[in-house]
Amino acid sequence: MEITFVEKKYKATAHFRDVVSEKLAKLDRYFDGQTTAKVFCSKENKTEKLEVNLVSRGLMYRSEASGLNNYENIDLLLPKLERQIVRSKQKAVKGRKNAPKDMTYEYLAEEPDLTVGEIARKKSFDLDPTTVDEAKDAIERLGHSFYIFLNAETGKVNVLYKRKENKYGIIEVNF
Repeated sequence: MEITFVEKKYKATAHFRDVVSEKLAKLDRYFDGQTTAKVFCSKENKTEKLEVNLVSRGLMYRSEASGLNNYENIDLLLPKLERQIVRSKQKAVKGRKNAPKDMTYEYLAEEPDLTVGEIARKKSFDLDPTTVDEAKDAIERLGHSFYIFLNAETGKVNVLYKRKENKYGIIEVNF
C-alpha cells in the first residue's frame, strides 16, 4: 500500500508514520491490486484531526476522527474504514456460491450489517440560476443539510452542503 501523509499545522513524527503505516497495512488483505492511502493530519487549537482516504480499483473509502491525539484517532477510524471495505466486498460477492462464510476482521468485533435503507421519497425540481450567497440563505431558511442549485456565475450544477463548525462545502458537477 502506498501511503502519503499530508500535514496541516501538525508535524507527524517518524514513529507516528510507522504506527499508521503498520495499521493500514493490515487492511491490505482486502485488496488484490494497487492501493493508495492519503493520511491527512491536522491540529486546530488542542484538537487533532486525522482523516484517511483509501483508493483501490477506483473505489474510495474514507474515515475521519478527531480528539486529543492522533494515536487515539487512528484506532477510532480504522474500524470505520474496515466496515466500509467489508460491506463493499460482501456486496460484491453476495450471491456467489463460493463466497467466504466465516471471515476474521482486523479492527471489527463483529460482521457489519449489510442492510441498506430504501428510497422513501422522490423529488424533482427545476434549477434556476442562483448565486452561492442565495444558496447559503436557502439552506438556512429550509433547515436542510445540502442544497442543489445552478450556479449563476459558472453555469454549472452545484451542491452546497453544511460542514462542521458552521462552514460550508461546495461540489461542482461537470457533465
